Amino acid sequence: MPEKLQRKGAAQKPEKGPEPATLVGTVAPARKRWRKPSVKSKVLVQFTTQLATLQNAGLPIVRCLRILATQQREGPFRDAVTAVADDVEGGDSLSVAFGKHPHYFDHLYLNMVKAGEAGGILDQILERLASFAEKAEAIRGKIKGALTYPVVVICFAVLIVALVMVFIVPKFEEVFKQMNVTMPPLTLVLLGVARFIKDWWWAIALSFGLLYVLYRVLQRGYAFRRLMHRLQLRIPVSGPLIKKTIVARFARTFGTLLGAGVPILEALAIIRDATTNLVVGEALESVHKNIKQGETITRPMQESGVFDDIVVNMVDVGEQSGNLDRMLMKVADAYEREVDDAVSTLFKVIEPILIIGLAGVVGTIVLALFLPILKVMDTMSQGR
Repeated sequence: MPEKLQRKGAAQKPEKGPEPATLVGTVAPARKRWRKPSVKSKVLVQFTTQLATLQNAGLPIVRCLRILATQQREGPFRDAVTAVADDVEGGDSLSVAFGKHPHYFDHLYLNMVKAGEAGGILDQILERLASFAEKAEAIRGKIKGALTYPVVVICFAVLIVALVMVFIVPKFEEVFKQMNVTMPPLTLVLLGVARFIKDWWWAIALSFGLLYVLYRVLQRGYAFRRLMHRLQLRIPVSGPLIKKTIVARFARTFGTLLGAGVPILEALAIIRDATTNLVVGEALESVHKNIKQGETITRPMQESGVFDDIVVNMVDVGEQSGNLDRMLMKVADAYEREVDDAVSTLFKVIEPILIIGLAGVVGTIVLALFLPILKVMDTMSQGR
């Protein structure tokens, strides 16, 4: 009897680690963001580049992981790399070991590594993955750099204007009352705004807080998020930049996956799941369904309205010639250059707009405060 129970328990005991087949096209269970460990993209790029270098030098994969684990700062990511090394040393494949840490290594990463292991070209695949990650990080850094300047300037401008309205303008109001001067409409409006900010600052702060909470609540709905994502693509200046960035990332990711030997349907599914813009995700879902039904990739791409004609035509040429991955890489290179130009243009457009806007606000405040003084000086000169 104990022997039977022992056999039954052994049969029900789950196997160690996920099966390799479950890594492709699966989605990990959603976790709350504030509970999910994370790592900076720069750290992951550096890790991938160093892993590719060590692999290319001929070192065993376990030794590579041990070396890289010692180079990481103490924390969850270092523990994850150490656990990956232990799992690989225990008999798991690298893709399976990485798959146990989906918060660090996404589906693109896992499928690339899995394709490299299957083809015996893991070092080459890691080099491609490192190159892809470096280019993606470069684009992300340029966009953040272009947006940081205006955000910082606007925040400081709002703070300074608020301090002026709360502490300086009321002093002028007291002086105007002592002088018993008739104030022009512009000055009255400015004083009224200053009094409102001073008396109701708590209501203003509470309103902004409630608006933020309302936005977060509405953002949970699919329809609202889709509307916001569609508006992002239609904003006059930043919309084209966002669209070019999405197309460049799509082409780079798609070409990298195809070059690694990932089937086209699985590659599209990975890109679709990784896309943050719902409008683009719906377009990729339509492309995926049409290809699954036996159609070519170009027609659904053209009907989606997300991809430009030049992208569709280049993909069509690549599909017909059998060099789709190379053609996608050329599309990515071209659009990344356009992203660079668009970032430079955006910075050139935003800078004068900020200067003119700040000059207009400061000039209006100064004019409103000095109009009564000029009126008093004019009255005194006429009295003489």
